[in-house]
Amino acid sequence: MSPEMTVDLARQALWITLLLAGPVLGAGLLAGLLVSVFQAVTQIQEVTLTFLPKLLASVMILMFLGPWMLRLIVEFTQGLLGGLGRFAG
Repeated sequence: MSPEMTVDLARQALWITLLLAGPVLGAGLLAGLLVSVFQAVTQIQEVTLTFLPKLLASVMILMFLGPWMLRLIVEFTQGLLGGLGRFAG
């Protein structure tokens, strides 16, 4: 396996990781930000209040984007396993 192939494989793996984790983390970030603004406006300082909206936002994103995410990781894995001959040489 050449160094270029190794770097390309690592780049692809990092890109897939960003594509899979990004929407879920972004939804959690947005939900946390909205709850924080709500807490600042209403002066409710309950620490556990942020947990449920973040969880619900993450679950909703996984429900809507789950099939796309699964297809993406399956295609990457199939390409990886299908190219084992190239990587071993």
